[in-house]
Amino acid sequence: MNKKKWKKVGLFSLFVGPAFLAFALIVLYPFFTGVYYAFTDWNGVTGQIKFVGFDNFKYIFTEDAQFKQSFWITAKYTVISIVLTNAVGFGLAMLVTQMLKTRNILRTVFFLPNLIGGLLLGFIWQFIFVKGFQSIGMITGWSFFELPWLGDEKTAFWGIVIVSVWQGAGYIMLIYIAALQNVPQELIEAAKIDGANPWQVLRNITLPMVAPAVTISLFLTISWSFKIFDVNLSLTGGGPAKTTEMLALNIYTEAFVNNRYGIGEAKALVFFIVVATITTLQVMYTKKKEVES
Repeated sequence: MNKKKWKKVGLFSLFVGPAFLAFALIVLYPFFTGVYYAFTDWNGVTGQIKFVGFDNFKYIFTEDAQFKQSFWITAKYTVISIVLTNAVGFGLAMLVTQMLKTRNILRTVFFLPNLIGGLLLGFIWQFIFVKGFQSIGMITGWSFFELPWLGDEKTAFWGIVIVSVWQGAGYIMLIYIAALQNVPQELIEAAKIDGANPWQVLRNITLPMVAPAVTISLFLTISWSFKIFDVNLSLTGGGPAKTTEMLALNIYTEAFVNNRYGIGEAKALVFFIVVATITTLQVMYTKKKEVES
């Protein structure tokens, strides 16, 4: 290797090395350490670590009913949240890309919830559901506001959905705005001249043109929905009676509350494999659709 190539290697290492080192310390080392702990009975506190093989995985699939319930709740929440967040985000993007005088103000207003941290957001909405809705219900007499929003299994679940969609739709809106602004207006005008109605323009021109944005938005919302933790913790804490305990909160409780770190890591590893598989399949499928369209 000549001097010029050594210089290139040195420059490459200088720029990439610190970033890779930080990535290795913050992401890779904890990940592989967690994989090891998934096969042990470590309680997360003592220095005594015993290798137990696949016993932790056998336990969570055969004996841990709460893990299965949390998995089902998370799957149901993920499907609903993905559909609603993308639908609301796309609808808002369509609204603010119209020739409205207030479109810049509306963009800011719709995006603002995304700037609020999940824990703070959960506590804010907890006050709204418990105190705010109760006051509105007493004034108006509307039964919708008098529901036990965080005290009942079904309404608590939908409370989490409402908060999550309210927080995430603004960010997804920005992605769709960027895509909609790149749709050639000449195509839309030509379609309208040929007699196409708004639905036909949306289905045959707009949606195929924003397909790359759909891929990104689906990937983000799938990841966000599966990994929901802070809103779940601060809004319901998994209650009532663990009926809204999502997988991330279940893993946290297992590892840091029940002090069964090995089982918690086993659940986290299963969780990682499921999310990685679903997101990979989603990206492959939507990318294929982009090419076909």
